[in-house]
This record gives sequence, structure tokens and C-alpha cells, in this order.
Amino acid sequence: MIAEDIQPLFTRTDGSYLFARWGRPIAPVVFGVDDATLSVVKGACEAVVTLAGHHMAETDPELGVNLMVFFFRDWAELLEVPDLDRLVPDLAQLVARLQAADANQYRVFRFDEAGAIKACFVFLRMDDELSAVPAETLALSQMVQSILLWSDQAFKTQSPLAVAEGHTVLRPDIGDLIRAAYDPVMPAVADDASHALRIAARMGRLS
Repeated sequence: MIAEDIQPLFTRTDGSYLFARWGRPIAPVVFGVDDATLSVVKGACEAVVTLAGHHMAETDPELGVNLMVFFFRDWAELLEVPDLDRLVPDLAQLVARLQAADANQYRVFRFDEAGAIKACFVFLRMDDELSAVPAETLALSQMVQSILLWSDQAFKTQSPLAVAEGHTVLRPDIGDLIRAAYDPVMPAVADDASHALRIAARMGRLS
């Protein structure tokens, strides 16, 4: 990938460039699934975090857990989750917007004082479309989209995943980008498009 490929992945609809990675170890929890699916989701999280060269933890000292993944059938169920409205600002308005849009997934990020990711909430409404996706594919896709603050347009035309020999895997170029983005010499936060040049250069050194 060259800078011209990378820049759109972090350029938002309004034209602004914004990149952020996690600034603390990831402590995940999953709601609304059986034990088998739980293992799949946590396995995907571990794989992506390991790829990034980042770290996981049992607990977050500030929040307890900082990556929450919710599986459910109706957006209204989120309004019944105790204290979720304290973690996700304007939850009722968000649920109303997502219901009106007939959305089946959404991610909310929270950031520390420096702008790095400190929490992520992943909401998956299991409609017919998502229910048809294999658990391994869905889990890997969500973990990839949670490891960095991608643009809201990043994967609308091309998935971060690919199929190789009958198995769904992370696209090698996206994997290399994630590794480069988490290189210790790279900033945890960037709002200038020249950052894409630095990622491209770092990908070249890591390959």
C-alpha cells in the first residue's frame, strides 16, 4: 500500500483526517452469545491484538473492561442494559437513529486525554444479514474495525477480509498496516494526512 491507498482509510466524510490507536491494554467482554461464540470472538480479539503487537489484560484499572461487544436482536434491548447510558452518551437518541436507519452494527469509541482509544463499544443487531455470516468471519471483521479508529467510509467498498483456500483471513495489506500503525515509533494519534506517508514508509520497513 502507498500513502494514496492509506489516506482514505482515515479520512472522514467531512474530509478531515483522524487516526487513533489504543493507548492501553484491551480488556474485552462479550454479551449475548453462547460459550462457543464467546471463544470465537475472544480468539479473534487475541489474534488481532497480537498482530498489532499490542497487549490484552483481564481488567482495565479505570473502566474494568474497555472493549464491550453486544449481540442482540433489537436495538431497544440496549436501553435495558444497566448503566450503559452512563458509558455511551445520549444512548436513547443513538438507539432511535440506528432504529430509523435499520442499521445492524455500530461502534462507539471513547478516548483518553491525549486522544488515544481508551474504550470501544461494538453493537451487533443480529438480523438476517448478520446471522448468515459465519461467527469467525463476523468476529474477525469486528475486531479489525475496533483495533484502530478507521474512517466511517473505510470498508464500505472493500472488506478488510479476504478468502484464501476456503478460509476467511485478514487481508495481508490491512494486516501490515495495523502492524505499522502500532509500531512504537508511530504516534498514537494523528490528524494530519502526512501521517499516511509515515505509515506507508513504516510498512515498507516491516515487510
